[in-house]
Amino acid sequence: MATSPASSSSFAALPTSPASGAENLRRSRILSSKLYFDVPRSKVPHPFDSSKWGRVCEFLIKAGVLRKTQTVEPLEVTNDDLLVVHSESYLKSLKSSLKVSIIVEVPPVAIFPNWLVQQKVLHPFRKQVGGSILSAKLALERGWAINVGGGFHHCSAAEGGGFCVYADITLCIQFAFVRLNISRAMIIDLDAHQGNGHEKDFANDDRVYILDMYNAGIYPLDYEARRYINQKVELVSGTNTEAYLEQLDKALEVAKINFDPGLIVYNSGTDILEGDPLGRLKISPEGVAMRDEKVFRFAKERNIPLIMLTSGGYMKSSARVIADSIINLKQKNLIDLTMLPSTS
Repeated sequence: MATSPASSSSFAALPTSPASGAENLRRSRILSSKLYFDVPRSKVPHPFDSSKWGRVCEFLIKAGVLRKTQTVEPLEVTNDDLLVVHSESYLKSLKSSLKVSIIVEVPPVAIFPNWLVQQKVLHPFRKQVGGSILSAKLALERGWAINVGGGFHHCSAAEGGGFCVYADITLCIQFAFVRLNISRAMIIDLDAHQGNGHEKDFANDDRVYILDMYNAGIYPLDYEARRYINQKVELVSGTNTEAYLEQLDKALEVAKINFDPGLIVYNSGTDILEGDPLGRLKISPEGVAMRDEKVFRFAKERNIPLIMLTSGGYMKSSARVIADSIINLKQKNLIDLTMLPSTS
């Protein structure tokens, strides 16, 4: 498929359009952000927010493939960082507990004082967003990075939804364009749900190629956003592992021909697992590991830095499945979790 026509959006205009006050301010915010920091070589490129995904790292530590001292603790995004893509009015709206409860789809959140919602709900989200943004820098330095968290693909610059409060994928790519001299990025979204947030944000941006493989019969059913997908693979409920992996192989072959990115953002939701109440697909744990392996191999064979975001997954088994997949990536020499000499 052909990529989208030249951009008319403010995002796409950022590096190339005539200077404007808003664009300069956005660029200034990115350049002054402290989210990019130097990580010693003794750490693996593996940011994570312990409040949600700590169990993944616990499994990796117990398996002897990771040391606790090797993980990277990302910084929490600031208001200025978020204003790179979000509006002031949207961020102010999050001071309403009712608004947050609607976005995260947990009605009881509405009755809690907002200071508590900020601390217990939004703070963990902001840490995960910091991890997504930092992961791009780590990926360019090490070849790959895994943010154990993030992947809030239903949130666009304008609006949150589907348990996604901040547009971390859009932020990650915008930061990479300005700070890392990246000119083209590919989003490979293999969460069970359509990634309508980033699709709207990069609707007319020919620097970003989106491959989205999702169950077409479930949330968000965003037909407008589907028009902005460069390469869509629509699945039906009940798709099994064999059929899924066959579709993925074909999709990656097409993507290889269509686009040559400087960075891949891989949204790797485990809600494709059989039994997941929201994804409604029938992929085995082994199938998830094979899926991740295929994407990492796709990137490594072409020498393209890759970021993996763990995104959606709504079963207790998800953490174990993610950990097992990371162990498989190590065993296949697609990532290196060994202790490296520190440069600090």
